[in-house]
Amino acid sequence: MTTHPDSAATLAAALQQTAFSTGTVSAPLKRSGTVGTIPSPNAAPEALAAYARRVKLRMLPDTVIQAEFFIGQKTFHRNIPAGDCAAFLEACFSGIFSRGDFTGPAGTATVLANKKGTLTLITTEKHAAADTAAAAAQSDTGHDRFKRRIIPEGTPVPFLMDLGVMNAEGTVYKSMYPKYRQINRFLEFVADILPRLRERAREKEGEPLRIVDFGCGKSYLTFALYYYLHTIENLPVLITGLDLKEDVIDHCNTLAQTYEYSGLSFMVGDIARYTGEESIDMVVSLHACDTATDYALARAVQWGAPVIFAVPCCQHELNAQISAGSAKTGPANALEPLLRNGLIRERFSALLTDTLRAELLESAGYTVQLVEFIDMSHTPKNILIRAVRGKSPGTGPSDSYRTLATFFGVSPALERELFPGTPGGKD
Repeated sequence: MTTHPDSAATLAAALQQTAFSTGTVSAPLKRSGTVGTIPSPNAAPEALAAYARRVKLRMLPDTVIQAEFFIGQKTFHRNIPAGDCAAFLEACFSGIFSRGDFTGPAGTATVLANKKGTLTLITTEKHAAADTAAAAAQSDTGHDRFKRRIIPEGTPVPFLMDLGVMNAEGTVYKSMYPKYRQINRFLEFVADILPRLRERAREKEGEPLRIVDFGCGKSYLTFALYYYLHTIENLPVLITGLDLKEDVIDHCNTLAQTYEYSGLSFMVGDIARYTGEESIDMVVSLHACDTATDYALARAVQWGAPVIFAVPCCQHELNAQISAGSAKTGPANALEPLLRNGLIRERFSALLTDTLRAELLESAGYTVQLVEFIDMSHTPKNILIRAVRGKSPGTGPSDSYRTLATFFGVSPALERELFPGTPGGKD
């Protein structure tokens, strides 16, 4: 059930009636430089909240609420009498925090608050949550059924509601389950390199991490990335989504403004010609068609981006080169039966393309993994390239790359972009 309390006091009273046992208050609203500053050790709970990026609450057996305040690199603990809980929650949602998640024997409660003072309370009864879990189990298969996800079902997330993935109660629509799994799978890969991003954030001494998403499309994953890094992990980020479709970009900008995602913006642009950033910490390119992926990877390397995520799509370039006969007159001629059939040649060319991309990124100083992004039954475009910078770059492609490219007589766009002076990189 969704309601809009008329004041923080009314909201706090409603939350107390849910008899929550645990809760987390997070996503600080912009507040004149107090977040992260170390307060007085003797400060009251309401005062500590003004400095915290997140507060965890736990109801103890003796009707006392234990509050854990995360401030800078330190944590502060306070015990709040149950009778004072309403006043504390009222303070939290009176312009300090924009989100709260609470659980208890009766169900769950989610609080959303914006800078204009609008409050939203979404409650889900326990039996309804059980029905949601059962529906998820019926629409999912195997070991994935009961997997704990970074964005769990049953907790309404505004951008997923507006993008048509879930309803107001947080139930994922059956037809959108593949997209829901894809979103969480992507965030799991991001979570794997979270220590690298935190290290980078420390190096920047408070400056936000800058991320570019090439070919963002409807931006399901762009919004999810911002939500995960900014709202869940409390990292300062500025994310720019780039796409050619002006109407899609306008819609995404409208949504970002609606959610007050001040660090998320979208613009119309061509990947091959985009040069609008200088210091980038992560580049994302998901399902950019054909050589658009190569241009995105090349920009990332040229910027020295520490982290790259790419899910290639429609690898036509090498298929066309092989089809034109480049692999039929050289050493690869022995593979002519493999390359004769168009369907087989297309699939093989896609694998060859991504293999050569990985080799080139390794030559450019990255440690590269090629991993399954999502189950093949949902999409054949399921290879994710994850690259993390950390090695000294070479002066050209590796010997293993040159051997493989020469064997098939191919010249990928990424080599031409990264190493224009090499034999395969010449125009």
